[in-house]
Amino acid sequence: MTDFSATFSDTRALFHIPEGVIYLDGNSLGPMPVTAAERVRQAVRDEWGEMLITGWNRAGWMAQPARLGDRIARLIGSEPGSVAVGDTLSIKVYQALAAALELRPERRVILSDSGNFPTDLYMAEGLCQSLGRGYRLRTVPPEEVAAAIDDSVAVLMLTEVDYRTGRKHDMAALTARAHAAGALTLWDLAHSAGALPVDLGAAGADFAAGCTYKYLNGGPGAPAFIYVAPRHAEAARAVLSGWLGHAAPFAFEPSYRPAQGAERMRVGTPPVLQMAALEAALDIWDAVDMHALRAASVALCEQFIAGVEAACPTLTLASPRNADERGSQVSFRHPEGYAIIQALIAEGVIGDFRAPDILRFGFTPLYIGPAEVDAATATLARVMKQRLWDDPQYRVRARVT
Repeated sequence: MTDFSATFSDTRALFHIPEGVIYLDGNSLGPMPVTAAERVRQAVRDEWGEMLITGWNRAGWMAQPARLGDRIARLIGSEPGSVAVGDTLSIKVYQALAAALELRPERRVILSDSGNFPTDLYMAEGLCQSLGRGYRLRTVPPEEVAAAIDDSVAVLMLTEVDYRTGRKHDMAALTARAHAAGALTLWDLAHSAGALPVDLGAAGADFAAGCTYKYLNGGPGAPAFIYVAPRHAEAARAVLSGWLGHAAPFAFEPSYRPAQGAERMRVGTPPVLQMAALEAALDIWDAVDMHALRAASVALCEQFIAGVEAACPTLTLASPRNADERGSQVSFRHPEGYAIIQALIAEGVIGDFRAPDILRFGFTPLYIGPAEVDAATATLARVMKQRLWDDPQYRVRARVT
């Protein structure tokens, strides 16, 4: 078997991971790049501290959303100038969905799948309630999406990789099917940006949004990003018409005039300190070959699946067995999933739990290799065989699971 992990043998040192911890939860919150703390200190001390308000010009704070957007664009197969960074993923989903609906004014249906991340569905429900006029969200099982696309659909809104199971939609095929039916597409890249090669341009995607605190390692609360296909850039309306999405914010005009392209999707003030941490992370990502990363990720996931199924027969694979249909995570089911994860964390292997019964593990070759996979598998096997999870303390639900 080819050892794809050798390609990333030096990148482990670029991340701070506590001693004795095997971290398999970068699909929820990526670990800190070792340069991030100093980069944030520099932004606080040398920029905010010494430049004060002049930092908006001298330190380039105002240009950060576009500058970072172009760096993320390389990772998601999009064109320069088509990605803006800022705000939260929920806000970016709302903006993109609202803009897409306006581009199909004769239609009233948003189509999604029942496994989509709840916040995307919540935002769609709220938007439909605000718009009235017959707008509605329709959800179907993931495997029935293609068949459900018809001429009533205005927007197909999907998360490329399912947050629970890691099931991966075929972006190119579903986008083509939506376009053939006259619909537009909105892709949530929260579990694919930084996890696998994404090619929005080649797929013909219309809109996309994603976060930077998972695989991209931007830190807790790191800003989201939004993609607007260049062909829609001048027609897409910024429904949340924030001051910084104005063509000339400091002209202080009384009425909104949208900026060019994705810049019009800016809403609030750039989170300068969070963006400083994201810059440190993107310094690593600038040098990553996404196809090599994908090959290494698949190898690690296959190794984990084989090891766990051999050693833990009471765990049931919840992720697709075919790697082509799976993102960079592996999920198993067990009725005591929450307690098992808590016991596993206590033993130094960090994964996470997703209701109702999912044990979820993310694999990022930048800091996880075959040795960590074997050690994590052995620890999970010990937790199961010795029933270490069968302790009341591990059943007490924390606010974040």
